[in-house]
Amino acid sequence: MPAVVPSNFNYVCTLLGGFILTIGLLSHSIRDKLYVSESLPSLLFGMIFKSADLIRPSEYGTVTDITREFTRLVLGIQLTIAGSVLPMKYVRKEWLSILILLVPVMSSMWIISGLIIFLCIPELRFLDALIMAACVTPTDPVLSNSIVKGKFAEENLSQSLRNIISAESGANDGFGYPFLFLALYIYHDKNTQIARDWIVETLIYQIILSVVYGMIVGYAAMKILQFSRRKHLIDEESFYVFIFALAVFIIGTAGLLGTDDILACFVAGHFLNWDDWFQNNTKDNNLQACVDYLLNIFIFAWLGAVTPWSDFSTPEIPVWRYIVMGIAVLIFRRLPAVVLTYRLIPRIEDLREAIFSGFFGPIGVGAIFYLHVCLETMEDFGESETTKYVMKAIAPVIYFLMVSSVVVHGLSIPILEFGPLILQRMLKGDRKFAESRPSLPARSVSPLEMESNQVKAIGMRDLRFHADEDAIEMDILSDNLDNS
Repeated sequence: MPAVVPSNFNYVCTLLGGFILTIGLLSHSIRDKLYVSESLPSLLFGMIFKSADLIRPSEYGTVTDITREFTRLVLGIQLTIAGSVLPMKYVRKEWLSILILLVPVMSSMWIISGLIIFLCIPELRFLDALIMAACVTPTDPVLSNSIVKGKFAEENLSQSLRNIISAESGANDGFGYPFLFLALYIYHDKNTQIARDWIVETLIYQIILSVVYGMIVGYAAMKILQFSRRKHLIDEESFYVFIFALAVFIIGTAGLLGTDDILACFVAGHFLNWDDWFQNNTKDNNLQACVDYLLNIFIFAWLGAVTPWSDFSTPEIPVWRYIVMGIAVLIFRRLPAVVLTYRLIPRIEDLREAIFSGFFGPIGVGAIFYLHVCLETMEDFGESETTKYVMKAIAPVIYFLMVSSVVVHGLSIPILEFGPLILQRMLKGDRKFAESRPSLPARSVSPLEMESNQVKAIGMRDLRFHADEDAIEMDILSDNLDNS
């Protein structure tokens, strides 16, 4: 006999499907008129229905494992796409701009973020704060894409600035490993073992190997795809999904090798479009944009559901500390470094572009990925009280900074665009209100008061008359003196 099956999966499908339908029907107004990307509504969706107990992430497995692999998959696909949309041989041509953004700017972001976390979160050593800061040092490619695409970006940002923001967010997301593991090795290793592990395991094996692997796979994929296209071996549907399959392949193979699969995906995507052939053949197809849109909704809805909202205010760390930390990180983490170095970055042309690119360095999916990489690594560090406290405190810190960035960066463009207009209309409305406000009704006056007022008026008139006579006499006297 048919029966209602109120499983959580059915609830999730109903709610998520309804949300996507609703936001899709309003997408033109939301994205192109209000300039709000799908990340913020999706995060709020996950938060609301998780608090209503209609979404239960723990029913689908270990939340930390699912979150780590989900963010890894989304980042891999997004970074492969980000690399493929850059102009031909872009990284080679703009190596100086990218190098400055990856080394001095990222180093400054790491240290400043660590200092802010150290000052705001009690009972942390500066080294502990640097471990946390390494997770939020890279700028997020998922949120960066929403900034450099769309109507607002096309009307207000130069193409060169949009390209350098995309290139930096793609490269530095994979470049977060050196900062994270340098802090972790200092935390755990001894003396010369720190330098050995960091240089050999991180710089050489994680970074250099992943770059070389991405170059080889990406360039080979370009040649094979061109050959298959030229010989009519591949159909249109398979051609357009090729880049997604390539991203998944690199995530798997680089993961098997134990190297930085995130950075490898970005490099491979760029080498897939090394001669602009791939982009020229896919620019009129919207499949990449559609997949990007759905991935953003899925990942931020999941993050909204798994964010530890209740941990943002505890007796040990009250909520005001998180708020101060979030404001300070968003203002000082990146903006000063970019403003101070923009004259050395050829693709950032003036102070206005430096301020924009310095402020819009969002914290998002990449920070959550590095958080879980950090937690997985620290599980092997023993069970000292310091390690337990760091592992307990790091998740609320990183999640709060992610939420702060999604909210602030998600609403900044609408505020910049509509704030002055709203203020102008409010002031104009106040003036109209003052002009249209009815005057107070006339007070009734007794005959005695009327007589008194008349006497006062006559007295004032006589005073003015005598004052005028005195002025005329003074003028005549002055004229007589002049004639004499």
